[in-house]
Amino acid sequence: MPPPAGSPPPHPPPDGGWGWVVVGAAFISIGFSYAFPKAVTVFFKEIQLIFNTTYSEIAWISSTMLAVMYAGGPISSVLVNKYGSRPVVMVGGLLCCLGMVTASFSTSVIELYITMGFICGLGLAFNLQPALTILGKYFYKKRPMASGLAMAGSPVFLSTLAPFNQYLFNTYGWKGSFLILGGLLLNSCVAGSLMRPVGPKLTTKKSKQKAGEKVTDPGMKKRHRKKSICAKIDKYLDFSLFKHRGFLIYLSGNVIMFLGFFAPIIFLAPYAKDKGIDEYSAAFLLSVMAFVDMFARPTVGFIANSKLIRPRIQYFFSFAILFNGVCHLLCPLAEDYTSLVVYAVFFGLGFGSVSSILFESLMDLVGAQRFSSAVGLVTVVECCPVLLGPPLAGKLVDETGQYKYMYVACGAIVVLASVWLLIGNAINYRLLAKEKLKETTKKTHTPESQESESLKPSKSPDVSVKSQTAKGSGVNPSERETNI
Repeated sequence: MPPPAGSPPPHPPPDGGWGWVVVGAAFISIGFSYAFPKAVTVFFKEIQLIFNTTYSEIAWISSTMLAVMYAGGPISSVLVNKYGSRPVVMVGGLLCCLGMVTASFSTSVIELYITMGFICGLGLAFNLQPALTILGKYFYKKRPMASGLAMAGSPVFLSTLAPFNQYLFNTYGWKGSFLILGGLLLNSCVAGSLMRPVGPKLTTKKSKQKAGEKVTDPGMKKRHRKKSICAKIDKYLDFSLFKHRGFLIYLSGNVIMFLGFFAPIIFLAPYAKDKGIDEYSAAFLLSVMAFVDMFARPTVGFIANSKLIRPRIQYFFSFAILFNGVCHLLCPLAEDYTSLVVYAVFFGLGFGSVSSILFESLMDLVGAQRFSSAVGLVTVVECCPVLLGPPLAGKLVDETGQYKYMYVACGAIVVLASVWLLIGNAINYRLLAKEKLKETTKKTHTPESQESESLKPSKSPDVSVKSQTAKGSGVNPSERETNI
């Protein structure tokens, strides 16, 4: 059994009030961040014909956008820790608009990689991470519920953007559509303006050197400069998380999972078109999946907030990933449009379950105070599988000429990730139970040792001092500290 849920942070969040407005703002930011790279796949079939490219080359657009969105996590973390969520999200909205407007003037796929992939992807990074961080500052008791509601922005936006993009393409062409979408992304600036900062402001006092300790030695100056640089980096990004056992299990499992996580949804509409289904019906599959995802995320958030599931949320997360992988393994059995709709329903349920608790399970491991650094480090590591996954899946389609092998491969990878996390969390929970047992045995033995040592009058002052320091240095149980 894992230890009980952590205690609230030193400054308890409001758990309501303006926090629900912030949930609405995070709903918009997260919706654009996750839904937009998937919704633009509606244009891929036509852009592929216009620029005469392969499946693998066209998949690099969404892959680059997602990879930059994840790789920009540490930059976003540093900016959020320094300036707060509000200005970072507003700058992200401006970058998204700039990327899509410049993409409308592109004349090659390489230019789309730069404009849509890099510029727009960086803007989405500045939307995602601040929205996730500020939820932990406004909520503690209702945090899984608030996270589930905010994460529901992705399916809501995807269900509306996918058919809307198809309508824009048929009416204005892909260039006109990109211009309109650039203006639409400016709504992120409105969402960012609602993210009012909360909690006490951190004041940093500059260290004053004593008059007799002025550094004259150049070697001492270099060492002092190196220490100050390391202190600044450690202030914004907590690299000690790489010694955290639970964090490493979570990170390694996610790296495996993201190799096959996004490719099935990116190729869902092209897969349907390859089966002979018309373009609107193919785009409607994304809407069906997003509609189910829309209700799955808050529902799973409510379930994860229950007393039975919240202490075991890591197991719940592993089983959600397993369900997602099994859906992809069964996808090749879908031969007609009705069976593809059934697959989209179960895919939406699995995708929503994983996405709803993806970051809540991370916050459960590291705590709200270290969550900003944890998200930044996780996203920069995950950008590699996010970048490589869809192009490798497209390469598999190019080589075999069929989509079913790609779905089987992605399903196998996701199932492997779920098994890895399940075994890792089981071992982690057993080690936590042993560590907790050792702590309790130490506490029971310390009074006996103090009674025996109190018979010796010469050492009694030392014993009293040690017992006071031991009490004063109690570990704060606000996090599942599983350091190696």
